[in-house]
Amino acid sequence: MADKTVNRATPAEAFKRARRMWLKGERIHLAPLADELGIGRATLFRWVGNKDLLIGEILWSLYEPLWRQAIAETPGTGVDYIVGVYRRTNSAILHFEPLRRFINQDPEYALKILTSSQSILHTRTVETNTRMLKDQVAAGHIKPPMNIFSLSYFMIRLAESCLYSDIIAGREPREAELEDACTAVRILLGGKA
Repeated sequence: MADKTVNRATPAEAFKRARRMWLKGERIHLAPLADELGIGRATLFRWVGNKDLLIGEILWSLYEPLWRQAIAETPGTGVDYIVGVYRRTNSAILHFEPLRRFINQDPEYALKILTSSQSILHTRTVETNTRMLKDQVAAGHIKPPMNIFSLSYFMIRLAESCLYSDIIAGREPREAELEDACTAVRILLGGKA
């Protein structure tokens, strides 16, 4: 008797497939994704949550390595270090073509997924940035003139206003504006412009 191995989809496969779709600029719809994977919609929903959560996880899976790379490649400590990590990370995001395509496909939806206070990406970005700031404070490298969580939140909102200015303000995002945000972050950290 021949052994018939059934190929069963897994949560990891569902995520990888959705991530590939997003990177190609394809719209993600859960029903067709479930059909493609040969699973029920309820199963896919249990695995990935709703579409917003899934896209948030995809975006986080792309953001976190950029941030880790910026942490690893940025020399120094204190204000210069934090501003360097901020600049490297946000410059990479500014020029990330799949993100620009996502924003252009459905600007209002993209803004919700990228910046909403309920957004996985926004929440985790603030948390990650807060940890970096706390580490620099604990090491004695910075003494910010404000609450760390507020500082972190303001830093992320500044970046979002530059990165998504096409949606927020109707003008194309520019590297020069990101540099201005870096100067603002330096000032917020208690450094000199």
